[in-house]
Amino acid sequence: MSRRTRMAKAEGFNKLSPSQLLSRVKARRQLLCLLPRLLRQTPPSTSSNHRWIEDFPVLTLDDMENITEIYIANQSRLFDINDNSLRHYINLRNLTVTQTRLTSISSDAFFNNTRLQYVNLRDNNLSTLSWRTFQNFNVTFPLLLSGNPLDCVCENLWIKLRLQEESEGQELRCIDDRGETEAFATLTPPDCVPPKVEVDPKIVTKMQGSNVKAVCRASGSPLPEILWNLDLLTTHHEIEPMETESSLTLSGLSPDDNGRVIICSAENMVGQTEATLQLNILFAPTIQQLLGPEQNHHWCIPFSVTGNPKPELQWYHENVPLQEQDYIHTMIHLSTENEDHGCLQLVNPTHIHNGVYRLVAKNEYGRDEKKVSAQFIDPPETAEDPIYYYPTDSPLPPLDDSVAVYVVVGIAGVALTGCVLMVIILKYGRNSKFGIKGSSSVISNDDDSASPLHHVSNGNNTPSSSEMGPDAVIIGMTKIPVIENPQYFRNSGGMLKSDTFVQHIKRHNIVLKRELGEGAFGKVFLAECYNLTPDQEKIHVAVKTLKEASESGRADFYREAELLTNLQHEHIVTFYGVCVESDPLIMVFEYMKHGDLNKFLRSHGPDAVLMADGQHSILVELTQSQMLHIAQQIAAGMVYLASQHFVHRDLATRNCLVGENLLVKIGDFGMSRDVYSTDYYRVGGHTMLPIRWMPPESIMYRRFTTESDVWSLGVVLWEIFTYGKQPWYQLSNNEVIECITQGRVLQRPRTCPKEVYDLMLGCWQREPYMRLNIKEIHSMLQSLAKASPVYLDILG
Repeated sequence: MSRRTRMAKAEGFNKLSPSQLLSRVKARRQLLCLLPRLLRQTPPSTSSNHRWIEDFPVLTLDDMENITEIYIANQSRLFDINDNSLRHYINLRNLTVTQTRLTSISSDAFFNNTRLQYVNLRDNNLSTLSWRTFQNFNVTFPLLLSGNPLDCVCENLWIKLRLQEESEGQELRCIDDRGETEAFATLTPPDCVPPKVEVDPKIVTKMQGSNVKAVCRASGSPLPEILWNLDLLTTHHEIEPMETESSLTLSGLSPDDNGRVIICSAENMVGQTEATLQLNILFAPTIQQLLGPEQNHHWCIPFSVTGNPKPELQWYHENVPLQEQDYIHTMIHLSTENEDHGCLQLVNPTHIHNGVYRLVAKNEYGRDEKKVSAQFIDPPETAEDPIYYYPTDSPLPPLDDSVAVYVVVGIAGVALTGCVLMVIILKYGRNSKFGIKGSSSVISNDDDSASPLHHVSNGNNTPSSSEMGPDAVIIGMTKIPVIENPQYFRNSGGMLKSDTFVQHIKRHNIVLKRELGEGAFGKVFLAECYNLTPDQEKIHVAVKTLKEASESGRADFYREAELLTNLQHEHIVTFYGVCVESDPLIMVFEYMKHGDLNKFLRSHGPDAVLMADGQHSILVELTQSQMLHIAQQIAAGMVYLASQHFVHRDLATRNCLVGENLLVKIGDFGMSRDVYSTDYYRVGGHTMLPIRWMPPESIMYRRFTTESDVWSLGVVLWEIFTYGKQPWYQLSNNEVIECITQGRVLQRPRTCPKEVYDLMLGCWQREPYMRLNIKEIHSMLQSLAKASPVYLDILG
């Protein structure tokens, strides 16, 4: 329905009195999530039953919070907007009050309406308007004031200054003492000068415990009032006010105030201005905590250290300085003005790494140290038979000459046999019909090319991994040890089965069609796969390639293939198998027609025009019931992962895929880290963390559990009900880290039901054990999806 039609329908309310209109709106309060306007009054009715509004309507709290635009016109009994008039309309963006008898607006009238983007106050009875009414807004938005009998007085001079900043100027006039009008552009009231302020010194660098004195000087007319903002300051302070300046004395500087910016402001009736004092407080290091080792993706000894300048860290193992290398090194997960949170990371430690670890932190002002005991693995049992046990400082007994001869001959025989077998394998293997001759092309220059990918036999004679023990998998003819998956983390050994069989797909059965994306691992293609299922000759699949065939890359590839083979659920993307004949190594997945969920949400939301890429057709906006349907499917997939003791660690809408009939599945081709690079926070040059989706314990200590996945699921719900917006989109990564670690949470989306937001809050409890259980979340979402009413636009 067009905007013109909706506006025409809105006129139907004009015959109702305000009380009747209010009851009508209250009766349909669930519809206010979709209601763009609250009131629109037409010129006075000649009916004797017509009633006038004297203040803004008071609805239920939920309803007022969902209103985004208010339009009021031709109301002869509306005289003022006070502190309480709009207090609960926190999401108000557009306000129009015109052709009324409005004469005053209080200084805090818009205190809670920080989202305002447009204010139209034309043709009212305003003679003065204070700058304080609009002091809470960081940006300048259109403020329309023409048609008001504004006085040519100092209190209104700020309006002239604001008009000079606006790109679209208004031709405003004011009335002087003689009753004549003059242009605001020429307004120069006597003794009327905007305030100026400066602080001396601007930056203070002092030791902890020192004293500091700063002076804030101001000028202007009328003489401005000087104010210090000391709300967050912990150091003891005293203020000495004078006529044109104010001195601030800080006694015994506290390290908690390091990096603090203190604001001094000066204000008079013309306006307000600010200057700042920054504190750089030097203090010796303190190790706030040093915890015992925890096993997450790798072993980690968590610590938190404070100090300014940033202290140097040195680890000792059994009082011997620790030489950090790739497999044992310090990682800083979170760094703030005063603190570093991180851990000593150990990759696959053995019994030789057991013992006491000591952390020493030092800077030029002092040092601190703490110790912690670590037991990673029990030492191997020592043989008790004296015949086979020799002390490490004793030489081994010499072998008898005859025994030595037999040993040498035996070793030589085994070596010779091995060489013969190697020659035979090389000779006949080269002529095998399954042999590899040269490198195969990944994709031709033509996106729609059908260039075949050759592949070895399915290998019916390949031994099962069970024959080689539970800690190995068989890919082709190669024994591959089990390693950690690079994308996911497994909580227990129950996920992998010793007899897991990864299906091999013949390479000539795969025909590439076009590229879908690229990530750090390689490329993803849309392809056709033949003979994959018995009931279809060919189906569309998504093909993931491994860019670099390094040893570590291959090991991760095989490990991921084993893990994915064991994951089978209707809301987990289906993994069909691998091609490993030659480079590039290939994984074959189910193809989901509509791509990743984040892009799908954006293209079906109110900002879809921004995602249209020049196309003329805009997709239909998702309904609330459809959003709940999407959410409960993702929750179902997470219930399954939790039942398999599987922690995802990167759950987000970008890592979910959408198929036909709004079918949603959890899947991660690994390319989202390139495509959605702004969603990740780079640590140490290589590690990429999705901190906007992570709970405090994962950010500070890299602790990933099912409960941390529950936190991420709450953020996914927020993404769904904001049509794919980036969480904390208005903040930088460092600001996001500060918000999350300080306990702040995302605000309720405008279109989100209260019941769903309560679910989100249940996911975002600071303590992991306080968070909702994943099964409870799925059950609640299922109930809401079944009971979700059909929402209609009452204006349409």
